[in-house]
Amino acid sequence: MSCFVAAFLSGCKKSPVGLIPSQRATVHPNFGGAVLTSGLRPQLRGELPTTSDELWILARSSEAPAPQADDNPGSGALMAQLEEKQIPMPLKHTDVRASVSGYLGSVQVVQQFHNPYDTKIEAVYVFPLPHNAAVNEFIMTIGDRRIRGIIRERQEAEEIYQAAKRQGYVASLLTEERPNIFTQSVANIEPGKAIDVTIRYFHTLAYVDGWYEFVFPMVVGPRFNPPGMTEGIGAVALGEHGASGQKTEIQYLQPRERNGHDISLKLEVDAGVPIEEFQCRTHEVSHESPSSHQLAVTLQTHDTLPNKDFVLRYRVAGEKIKSSLLTHRDARGGYFTLMIYPPEELASLARQPLELVFVLDCSGSMSGIPIAQAKAAVERGLRRLRPGDSFQLINFSMTAAQLGRRPLAATPANVERALEYLHSLKGEGGTMMLKGIQAALDFPHDPQRLRFACFLTDGYIGNEVEILREIHQRLGASRIFSFGVGASPNRYLLNQMAKAGRGVVAYLGPNDDGAHVMEEFFDRISHPALTDLHIDWGGMQVAEVFPRAVPDLFVGRPVILMGRFNGDSNTALRVAGSAANVPVSFSVPATMAESGEANSALPSVWARMKIADLTEQSLLNPDARLPDYIKQLALDYSLMSAYTAFIAVDSTRQTDGREGVTVPVAVPVPEGVRYDTTVK
Repeated sequence: MSCFVAAFLSGCKKSPVGLIPSQRATVHPNFGGAVLTSGLRPQLRGELPTTSDELWILARSSEAPAPQADDNPGSGALMAQLEEKQIPMPLKHTDVRASVSGYLGSVQVVQQFHNPYDTKIEAVYVFPLPHNAAVNEFIMTIGDRRIRGIIRERQEAEEIYQAAKRQGYVASLLTEERPNIFTQSVANIEPGKAIDVTIRYFHTLAYVDGWYEFVFPMVVGPRFNPPGMTEGIGAVALGEHGASGQKTEIQYLQPRERNGHDISLKLEVDAGVPIEEFQCRTHEVSHESPSSHQLAVTLQTHDTLPNKDFVLRYRVAGEKIKSSLLTHRDARGGYFTLMIYPPEELASLARQPLELVFVLDCSGSMSGIPIAQAKAAVERGLRRLRPGDSFQLINFSMTAAQLGRRPLAATPANVERALEYLHSLKGEGGTMMLKGIQAALDFPHDPQRLRFACFLTDGYIGNEVEILREIHQRLGASRIFSFGVGASPNRYLLNQMAKAGRGVVAYLGPNDDGAHVMEEFFDRISHPALTDLHIDWGGMQVAEVFPRAVPDLFVGRPVILMGRFNGDSNTALRVAGSAANVPVSFSVPATMAESGEANSALPSVWARMKIADLTEQSLLNPDARLPDYIKQLALDYSLMSAYTAFIAVDSTRQTDGREGVTVPVAVPVPEGVRYDTTVK
């Protein structure tokens, strides 16, 4: 008996209630078996037409897989001849189509693979997505045929993929290595043939001081892994497979080398209110404005190298955005998202004396432009200190050093001493960030001052779990503001640091002014945060609200909550808290709509946020049951996670020849990052 049973569902049509019944099912003889799988699957919002979709459902057997032959070519460094620094790779093009409604984004990513070699290959591509992306759709396209991927427990999906690869079937596997790093594997691509893989996800947009921010990451930066670590993200040169000793590995192109992979991107925004202005400092774009509240942005054809994050910011009309509540109901119940915006009263309250701890990453990946930007930001911060404040300056690479044993009074003489120390720093060596965390949070806290630890780093490390656990253990009364530096910073780590540290995050792109970003930070902390937030939910009957601990509310920075509800959403909410010991409260008006295209992503985004919460719990209090909870939640909502994966198999035909050679997709180092100090 074969290892798998395959059921083929096709000829699907959309029903009035939004469910797609299977019309017929057949079993492919090469997989064997007599069990057919059928049933209903939910219609996904905005999905591609389904009249030609094929859904292969493969059930695992208890049989062990057949052993591989000794002459199996396995993994290799198959490369075409280098010519004018152009190195053909199996990933030819990535097409991104995104839309935004309110502060919810929907993104479709099409990865176009092809085989430029004269033998069959397996393409493996490690790539980034936003850390809060709820990935819930996966389609493999071969010619005019589209095979819809299915979500499975990760180990099962990997076994299905390996069996299909071994037997010569074209297959695609999508796995999550970090919340913001994924691996796409495509097996048995025949010479000269092309295969497209489509991924769809939803996420929420950041909002800062009247500006929304849409981010699409394009390349994973080279990570540093502490000695002895094997579960990290390895950074190696082209062709050096396995040289890093890490579980996941990325091959990087040398300077001036190209792999032929480019990217196109189109973003359509419907803000619901007039858009006052927009800016894209990362890329050259063209734009159209069909109406005052709509914006369409397209990446220019001469700026298509995927070596930096795409960041678009747009400002909406009005002095301040107001808090808002969005809801959605479906067969699973009610879901909501609440954006709480700081009340105007916060801006009128003066701050108390501060204790600023500037922590500067001086590792090799920060060498050049990144460290220059970070130093400019720290310099502006030092000059903005007031009498009564205190400060400390810490730098780390392989070890940590600091200006003094304890924070210094913000006198003119001490500030000048700190500036001299700052100007002497340079980027070199590894990134032992744990040393910087310990140095910043370990010394005694002055209860008369609010302590802010300001980390300026690209976050290019592989031991995120260790860093976040250390922050939770040592935080005390401190707050953490993280500043992401560079073209493609580790946004997952930087956002999680700020979340764990009850602070906020800011980013300094290659074309941003570090001093200006620090000015905005000081403008923000010049007013007290709204703390100890409490929400009166009225008659909504809410449950499972995430994040569990409502973050502090800073001027210009809203808080976004996601949850479920069973009651009436047409009820006013009341938010209360304390700012500098002054009671503050305000109301959030009721929403009128519980359905519609704009809100239908809420269940997926809520489930992703719950998965993030459970993952955070597992960092702090390891519980053997948590992986099963996460896995089941991801399966219930058809979402990617560390414990689930998408698998698609074309079992209509077997490709000719033996199992193909594995070809990792080599990528450029991010713009501004030095190859010689980051790639081993």
